[in-house]
Amino acid sequence: MDTWPQPPRRPGMSGASIALLVVGALVALVGAAFTMGGATLVWAHTTQRDSRGYYHTSTDRFATSTYALTSRVDLGRAPGERDWTPAHAVGTLRVRAHSTGPALFVGIAPQDDVDRWLAGVPHERVTRANFGPFQSESTLVAGTEPPSPPGSQTFWAASTSGVGTRTLLWPTEGGRWTIVVMNADAQRSVVADVSVGARTGVLLPIGIGLGAFGVALLVAAGVMAALALRSHARRTEGHATETAPPPGTYPVRLDGRLDPSLSRWLWLVKWILVIPHVVVLVFLWVAVVIMTVVAGFAILITGRYPRSIFDFNVGVMRWSWRVSFYAVDAFGTDRYPPFSLHPDPTYPADLTIDYPERLSRGLVLVKWWLLALPHYLVVAFFVGGWGTGWRGDWDLGGGGLIALLAFIAVVVLAVSGRYPEAIFDFVMGMNRWCFRVLAYAALMRDEYPPFRLDMGGPDPGSVAPTPPRGPDRDAETVPVGRST
Repeated sequence: MDTWPQPPRRPGMSGASIALLVVGALVALVGAAFTMGGATLVWAHTTQRDSRGYYHTSTDRFATSTYALTSRVDLGRAPGERDWTPAHAVGTLRVRAHSTGPALFVGIAPQDDVDRWLAGVPHERVTRANFGPFQSESTLVAGTEPPSPPGSQTFWAASTSGVGTRTLLWPTEGGRWTIVVMNADAQRSVVADVSVGARTGVLLPIGIGLGAFGVALLVAAGVMAALALRSHARRTEGHATETAPPPGTYPVRLDGRLDPSLSRWLWLVKWILVIPHVVVLVFLWVAVVIMTVVAGFAILITGRYPRSIFDFNVGVMRWSWRVSFYAVDAFGTDRYPPFSLHPDPTYPADLTIDYPERLSRGLVLVKWWLLALPHYLVVAFFVGGWGTGWRGDWDLGGGGLIALLAFIAVVVLAVSGRYPEAIFDFVMGMNRWCFRVLAYAALMRDEYPPFRLDMGGPDPGSVAPTPPRGPDRDAETVPVGRST
């Protein structure tokens, strides 16, 4: 059986170390979210208040051809009300409304009272408003009756009316409330420039609390990652390092061997069979992203990629390539991929990345985004890129050329019983290009990826070891994937 040549094997990470590293990565992800949330609240407290201490929106125009504009505010349970929701008064609410036309009325009252008053009255309920840029969503409430004047109602918790700019101040309390803006004479067609603000003392302590909790989680995640990597470092002490690839070859080597007796129909269900792999890999790739950030800082300081992190990241990439080779981007084997980060010379797909003794500190800052940008354009074509919608949203595009050609190949396999080797070689070349760019963007090598496919199953850098000398064999190097 032909096998890919392997360097002297270093002990892989133990299952316990991998689990600890993954848990640490997830804890770090949660910790980063809490830290950023806390920092955002502290930033808002220090920079987004006016001279009177109010956090406020911009002033934007609301208009309706009906009798009133309303907006509901839910502040949890009212005092004395039995409910599982907490009462969360926010301090003082401020509503400013300006009109150049008739006198305005601005008021806030319990939601039930407003609903009874405006029953049968056509009005517009603002359900959502985004400020900066301004965009609102509203619902028209149908009716045929005109309302009674708002000033004659007795249920208002706070109200103001008059011409020009009106400012309503309301010390908030729990409950469900409705803000009403309308003409003081209860006539149709309301136009007002409105801003909303709130003054509260809870934002800063909440921000500090969230930030402190996030930092604690990040420290705990760092301890877990350090323990996992330290354990792996002890296991690898004294073991041989990898052999150098042949001169002129790229230090990222991706190999795939096409099985000669592929099932005609198994490819139809392979995407289901690999679901357990996908679930595990999702968590592992979260850890890879976080560990790559850690490695980037280590390279900036020391010029070296931490070996334990390097081995883990290569292992996740190797695992991903085996799953991809089996079920998505090649369909090159019917042998189920192992749940393993370690090299396996018996499996028909493998990935090797040579460990760099030194890395450029400066390149860390630019190679993963600026220098790799031309390659990203090519890779997007190979694997499926990004597209933009009418509203400027970024959406992940569909399958690229690799998946399309792999699908064509298995359709030919189903019809003829033979996988087209020319398509396989081309697909391997595109996958090889993508993984070289991935390793470069993940800061694992400084050598710029070549703009070439290197088609075929064996990588140009994967050369079989020299066979022993004998009367019937010379000392020539035997190409990988060929029998002697």
